[in-house]
Amino acid sequence: MHPHNRKKEGVYVPLLAGSPPLSSARQPGQGQPMQRRTSPAPEYRRGPPGPRSKNPAATIAPGQPIPAGRQRDKFVPLPDEDGDAQFAPSFPTPQIFEDLPSHTIEDTSIRGRITLYCLAESFDRKKLDELLKLTYPSGTVLSYPDCFYVDYLKSTDDDPGGDIFFFDYGVVACWGMTKSQEMTVVRGIARQVQVQPLPDNKPELDEFQYNFSVTEKPHVQNDTVTLHKRYMKEHKMKLAISYALAQSTKLSVYEKRVVDIVLETKNLPESLAETGEVDVHSNDIAKLIGKVFLQKSAVNLLSSVLDTPEFFWHAPDSYSSLYNRVDEYLELEARVELLNSRFSVLQEMLDMLRDHQNNYHNVRLEWIVIWLIVIEVFVGFFELLGLVGLVGSQ
Repeated sequence: MHPHNRKKEGVYVPLLAGSPPLSSARQPGQGQPMQRRTSPAPEYRRGPPGPRSKNPAATIAPGQPIPAGRQRDKFVPLPDEDGDAQFAPSFPTPQIFEDLPSHTIEDTSIRGRITLYCLAESFDRKKLDELLKLTYPSGTVLSYPDCFYVDYLKSTDDDPGGDIFFFDYGVVACWGMTKSQEMTVVRGIARQVQVQPLPDNKPELDEFQYNFSVTEKPHVQNDTVTLHKRYMKEHKMKLAISYALAQSTKLSVYEKRVVDIVLETKNLPESLAETGEVDVHSNDIAKLIGKVFLQKSAVNLLSSVLDTPEFFWHAPDSYSSLYNRVDEYLELEARVELLNSRFSVLQEMLDMLRDHQNNYHNVRLEWIVIWLIVIEVFVGFFELLGLVGLVGSQ
């Protein structure tokens, strides 16, 4: 089948040029076709909405409603470094019009939580390193570029255990942990090393699911990451996925801040359109311009949202491919592009309001000068009348 074919319920992105969509795939053999399980779409609280496309026309202008969130039912296959043969049972090839075998591989999939918390602008890496070594046994803490890994719960053949990733830009990713265990880590570790915490100490929360299965091919859909069961103990595989998820959570913080600025300034162009005036001081406009510039520089210059993590410079290509596919599902590139478009609209609007205020101030100064000249003319006129004796003579 051609690689540009699409699934009916979502977008199909092929892994290789000749990869068919999974909805039409059959295992070789006889009997009934294997039914591919579709990951459920859990109702989780998400951050501010992201874009559906890279269309610049989708930019929010002040006062306009916020667009719908990113497409969660999109199907994106994940790379499998060992090839598709790992997932195919060894059944004889069916002849034409033959059915596939009635017996199928027993589905022993294991599901769990992936929760990400963005608590602050960053973590104090040195202090975090010391605290982790004091808190957890030796050998359970590993250091990676921009990240610390903690083997929180040991994995077994039937349990993927629990894993924690602390990212330098203030994000904690928890795999396979309960809510109470996550809160213990957030309050006992992350809160102690945070730098510039988010307002009101209210974290940005993202929730996903993992699904380790032997019958489903690796993919991500409906906020569920499906991997082969043999990767349950592979923490680097989880790290590659967590890098993309953490960047998405951090980006949600910036998206929320832009929405707050949009709501804060939406009445300004409306007032200018209705009355021709803006009841705001020039200092307030200057503060808003500075706020927009700070957020724009944080996204494009200071944060790691746009950068490919250094971990992938030395890691195998399979990890980089996995990261890129999850990045594709989360639509990070399109969301950053839309975020910069919103920054541009806000910047143009505030520049226009500043120019309007400056013109108003210049016009006011010109009228003051005109009236001073008029007064001076009248004073000179009366002085002239006094010289000729028409004014002030008895």
